[in-house]
Amino acid sequence: MSENSENSENSENSENSKNSENSENTENTENRRHPVSRRGFLGAAAAAAATAVPVLAQAAGATPAAAAGRPNILLIVTDDQPKHTEWALPKTIAWLADQGVKFTNGHVATPLCAPSRSSVFSGRQAHNHGVRNNQSPYALDQSTTVQKYLKDAGYRTGLFGKYLNSWALADNPPHFEEFALLRPGYVDAQWNVNGTVQTINGYTTDIIKNRTLNFLQKAATDTRPWFAYVTPYASHGPRTPEAKYADTPVPDWSGRPSVPENDRSDKPAYIKNATGTLADGQTIRAEQLRTLLSVDDAVQAFKDKLQALGQLDNTLVIYIGDNGFSWGDHGWTAKSVPYRPAHEVPFYLSWPAGGRAAGSVDHRIVANIDIAPTILDAAGITPAAAQDGRSLLSAYSRDHLLVEWWKQGTAAGGVPTWSSYVAKDEQYTEYYDLTTDANGTVSGTGQVKFREYYDLVNDPHQLANKLHQATPADEQALGIPALAARLAADRVA
Repeated sequence: MSENSENSENSENSENSKNSENSENTENTENRRHPVSRRGFLGAAAAAAATAVPVLAQAAGATPAAAAGRPNILLIVTDDQPKHTEWALPKTIAWLADQGVKFTNGHVATPLCAPSRSSVFSGRQAHNHGVRNNQSPYALDQSTTVQKYLKDAGYRTGLFGKYLNSWALADNPPHFEEFALLRPGYVDAQWNVNGTVQTINGYTTDIIKNRTLNFLQKAATDTRPWFAYVTPYASHGPRTPEAKYADTPVPDWSGRPSVPENDRSDKPAYIKNATGTLADGQTIRAEQLRTLLSVDDAVQAFKDKLQALGQLDNTLVIYIGDNGFSWGDHGWTAKSVPYRPAHEVPFYLSWPAGGRAAGSVDHRIVANIDIAPTILDAAGITPAAAQDGRSLLSAYSRDHLLVEWWKQGTAAGGVPTWSSYVAKDEQYTEYYDLTTDANGTVSGTGQVKFREYYDLVNDPHQLANKLHQATPADEQALGIPALAARLAADRVA
């Protein structure tokens, strides 16, 4: 199984039809809606939340969000971190989940780095923000980003770690007052530090931790609220652990029913041809967990610093992976696919002053598009541009999510362009004759080339595609015409 060493920002670009780590190559859910304001939440959410999100409503009632001043914002985005990695994050879980909110149905709207991160910044689906693959970061309208809104509102803004794939290292990231932008790597990497490109020796997660701590420490004398975007390279390939964790034993794992799935006759061609094994998945998992141990150390250091500064209570902390990753599921050992391990991610939130400190569990369908609306809601900022996501501080609960992905280039093989209707109990996916170029521009006939439908209640590992050899009567019984119509509407909303 080949690895992606990703020595530069541009290296996540070529597709690997054999399902290797190089699958970060290329590349519609709710209609665009403005997030509910913090004041609106106080007035309307109390009653609605009694049924939609009872645990959060209790917490918010105990400590209303309005009682807090503008919170500081700590946004932590890891790289390629799937669910089921909590073993490596005991300190993170103890803080953000056990004393905050754990979202059990966390997703990304596009399971690929640059599109996902652009959704984090903008609160928009990739078909609306325009960054459809890893080579088109400059398609993002920087005036729509959360960092732009926060900086304009008087926040001190900082970025520490990875930014957007294919972003030129010498180009300063807009709307960040202070930054250490990483050219992806684990050891002795290149950085753009406040406009100066340089090599900094050491383990990059540790460097990100220390740079962030220095940024936080400035709050002792700078009274402005702050926004820190912290994004370590873990757990992306080549998954190099910090030296002290290189040989750390990890819990045994014997796979799940989708690993490797022996009969894939009902799957699309690229999955039929996938070659990932249980042994491959075990290796990837172990390496990912070891890199995440250093992330856990960093998160604990952030908590300790906030405690020392007296800012722990009124800091909104959000933690999410930019996409998931498959550990040999359906023979696949990468991301970019519509199967659950690729688009489901760990997702945690803590804000004691805003009533999010009770150790609650939230089962709503939430996604990376909800992060910017949540941050702006907490800060009392109304965005000028429309957003597809909704504030997690509101009682809003969607019944499904649009997840989408685009193939880059016209070469044969690899993952075709697809979009998917994802609910808690079912998932419907269409593959299309569409591709994107390096600018993210879409071309092709748009013809539907393959379809999948999974009953997630009885088939959570997506083993049986119910559209394989289905009759028109079968499709009617499954509700496919209505799902197809909703998916079509979501893709243009």
